[in-house]
Amino acid sequence: MELQIKNLNKIYDNGHQALKDVNLTIREGMFGLLGPNGAGKSTLMRILVTLQEPGSGEVTIDGYSLSHHRRQIRQMIGYLPQDFRFFPKLKANEFLDYAASLAGNKSKKERRMEVDRLLEQVGLTDARERFANKLSGGMKRRLGIAQALIGNPRLLIVDEPTTGLDPGERIRFRNILSNLSQQGVIIILSTHIVADISSTCRSMALLDNGMVKYGGSPDDFIAQSKGLVWRASVGFEELKSLKEQFPVITTIPSVEGYEVELIAREKPLRNAENIEPGLEHAYVCFMENNA
Repeated sequence: MELQIKNLNKIYDNGHQALKDVNLTIREGMFGLLGPNGAGKSTLMRILVTLQEPGSGEVTIDGYSLSHHRRQIRQMIGYLPQDFRFFPKLKANEFLDYAASLAGNKSKKERRMEVDRLLEQVGLTDARERFANKLSGGMKRRLGIAQALIGNPRLLIVDEPTTGLDPGERIRFRNILSNLSQQGVIIILSTHIVADISSTCRSMALLDNGMVKYGGSPDDFIAQSKGLVWRASVGFEELKSLKEQFPVITTIPSVEGYEVELIAREKPLRNAENIEPGLEHAYVCFMENNA
């Protein structure tokens, strides 16, 4: 199973170029698509699930061309959009049953079995009789994943799935995706939340201003910022000065002032300590160096 994107472009009617010569090869497992809001991530996702037409370029999924085999590709894809909505008068199990019928499953018995399997898979069996619009934010996202899994798709695309979730639900959601990624499918996780990528994805791409600025493993991406991340304790006046000179990543109040982490090519303060970077450090460093 392989997804290939070659020289993909998209220009909207207002002249904005959302995608500029995007080239990616994505294989089985979890793939992270990272970038700031407005980078072009959602446009790319909508093109991949055939909701938008590209301006130019080529997309193939397991050998099927997006231009010539749209019906076959739609049958291979599960999609959870960022603005996913439910029918307010349907319970969780009724919603999934309805979605399965829309997907072409005409057998009530088969749909019932699939609904039971999906609810168990996402940890919502006990909530099956609750109205979908009354579920918590995290449970709604899990129900959204359940509907995306109807028909056992080989490519699962999730757009900003953990936005607005509390830390516990975010971890639960990432664990669900991680387990799914071991089942011979491609999962594309599009997000601006760095922790979602660092904890689940073996490969990633950074999209900014419609262009792929990096493609590879998270570890290799992090290695680019090695030696550039510093931690120091500073007072209030020092903090103001530092913010004017360097990209400050974190600021934590302490007894004597603040503990800060920042990006600098050379030691910024006498008491600064060079630390091992994480993906968030690497992301800030990369964006600053490629602004």
